[in-house]
Amino acid sequence: MLAVLKAWIERRRRSHHRCQEDACRLVQQDEAAAYYEAQRLTARARAAGDAAAFVHWARVAAEVAGISPRAQMDPAVLNGIVDAELRCSTKTAHPTR
Repeated sequence: MLAVLKAWIERRRRSHHRCQEDACRLVQQDEAAAYYEAQRLTARARAAGDAAAFVHWARVAAEVAGISPRAQMDPAVLNGIVDAELRCSTKTAHPTR
């Protein structure tokens, strides 16, 4: 039982570390837009039905919000990003003829 617990803790630690690395990378690329980019990737994963990627990018977005005082987080912009990603995935899934 202890081995199972240790393995779970290690997986959680690695997952958290990956989220931190991705958040730092997004902040370094464009601090002001880092949160929007993480949310864009979250919406894209959601539209693709990729639950693991969805959770990962949602955690990255939360990490960006925690580490970057300059990250912009306007709900109206965020809604537009999500809508655009969902529209793109719908067009890809159901191409027009």
